[in-house]
Amino acid sequence: MYNRAPRRKGGRGVRGIILLFIAAMAAVFCWYGYMRFIPNDEKVDPIYRTEHPIIIRGIESEQGAIIENNEVKLPLAALQQVLGQDKPIRYEPDSGSIILTTANKVLHLKTDSLTATINQKPYNLTIAAETSNETVYIPAEPLKELYGLQVEFDQNRGIVTLLSAGENVQLAEVMPKKGAAIRTEPTIRAPYVDKVPQAQSVRIWEEQAGWLLVQSSDGLTGFINKKDVKLTTIDQMPEAAEEPAFIAWKVLGNKINMTWEAVYERKIDTTKTSPMPGVNVVSPTWFALADDKGTIKGKADPAYVKWAHQQGMQIWALFSNDFEPDRTTKALASAETRFSMIQQLIAFAEVYDLQGINIDFENVHTSDKANFVQFVRELTPLLHEQGLVVSVDVTPKSNSEMWSLFLDRAALGGIVDYMMVMAYDEHWASSPKSGSVASLPWTESSLVRIMQEDGVPASKLMLSMPLYTRIWTEKKGEDGKITVSSKAVGMERIKEIISTKKLKPVFDAAAGQNYVEYQEDGALKRIWIEDEVSLKARVALARKYDLAGVATWQRAFQTPTIWKTIDDAIKLKP
Repeated sequence: MYNRAPRRKGGRGVRGIILLFIAAMAAVFCWYGYMRFIPNDEKVDPIYRTEHPIIIRGIESEQGAIIENNEVKLPLAALQQVLGQDKPIRYEPDSGSIILTTANKVLHLKTDSLTATINQKPYNLTIAAETSNETVYIPAEPLKELYGLQVEFDQNRGIVTLLSAGENVQLAEVMPKKGAAIRTEPTIRAPYVDKVPQAQSVRIWEEQAGWLLVQSSDGLTGFINKKDVKLTTIDQMPEAAEEPAFIAWKVLGNKINMTWEAVYERKIDTTKTSPMPGVNVVSPTWFALADDKGTIKGKADPAYVKWAHQQGMQIWALFSNDFEPDRTTKALASAETRFSMIQQLIAFAEVYDLQGINIDFENVHTSDKANFVQFVRELTPLLHEQGLVVSVDVTPKSNSEMWSLFLDRAALGGIVDYMMVMAYDEHWASSPKSGSVASLPWTESSLVRIMQEDGVPASKLMLSMPLYTRIWTEKKGEDGKITVSSKAVGMERIKEIISTKKLKPVFDAAAGQNYVEYQEDGALKRIWIEDEVSLKARVALARKYDLAGVATWQRAFQTPTIWKTIDDAIKLKP
């Protein structure tokens, strides 16, 4: 008989747990290795939203294309995505009008029509624009011509790829002999949609954690492992066809010096107009919107044209909306009425030998902001084609709905040749407080805001200066409250008042101009004077910021000597 060592309770159970743990870890490592290194060999068909998907920078667009006779029609949303905001396309559903614009061209076409015009000349289409499911589709061909848009259509896959003019695309070459799989997701375990042979090139759109979003030569997109390709060259899309830039008239080595000529019922008697040394542009207020159909009424005078040209001055006739907001809304609303206005202005310019058109739309509904920009966008290339300078008048920026907020100064500044900043009426006719029509700090701030906030270059800006001021009347009522009223008068009238009443102007440093006040009929009269001092200071701002020039409202408010003052200030050497 012999003794055996006692067995430990649970020993076999511990070993079992250890073995299970080892087995589990081995399974985990095997699974990890499988997931990490063993690729999914399942091939799937790519799934698209539409029959003819549109690919933009490797991503499928929300809407697809329409193919007609192997030609491509593109949805407006996709075009706006690839072209960007600087190449806007306008669609007006009521008339089916589609307007495409560049700096020099305006293409007008309609849905379901092969007839179109480019800068008023016939333009033939091979397929028509159309609407389907409330989406407008535009033929690709004119988009190539106007914007340089590159449109690739793979007939086998049915895929359309859009590339913008001048776009740079990185190319890469597949390295493995067996090729490389394009997978649906950036992981080796995702199924693949196709295999790209060795040495074939793919486009690279972006990188995601070691994987590249690529596009094959037949338009398929997906993910390739970064290790399976090598970068080669950068493919640059062709730039849009160069258009000769319109060179707006300017005074070489000097600045534009313009004055507006306010024309009311009577024609201007130029025999009574004093010489205006230095003035090189006049803008008579000859044209105005007459009705909501776009009819323009005119008051142009051939005798005035002859006189101005004899003085060596250009004529940039003013076209206003007559300050009628509802009429303006309807006239700007459709391509037909806008085009009618443009045609009339071109005809007026030819008949009267004008050199430019100055657009002065005021008292406009803020809801018409985009329509006004569209009008200027369509007008400018057609006027340029006739050699006409295009300028637009804008107010200083403020919160006024009808006088300031409707003006998209940034957009307008990118279209027109010159922008006149009407830097006056800081204190307007019915202002509850007396003050300068345009104090110097306010004037400077008005210019700077448009340059900084709206990006309008100084080379396009003209400072519009007042030749008038206001006589303010402050009267205390029986209740002790002061009522304020004003009257606008020209420079000669102020000189008469100062002389008659033997007033001595004092310099108001805060306003940057001379000031007088006096008592009359129990009321205080206050005047911030426009004179040689204020005009020199204003011109100095134009020189400080190197603006295109200055303008004055309006000629009849002047004193004869002020023109030499302005001219001397413009030509003053630093």
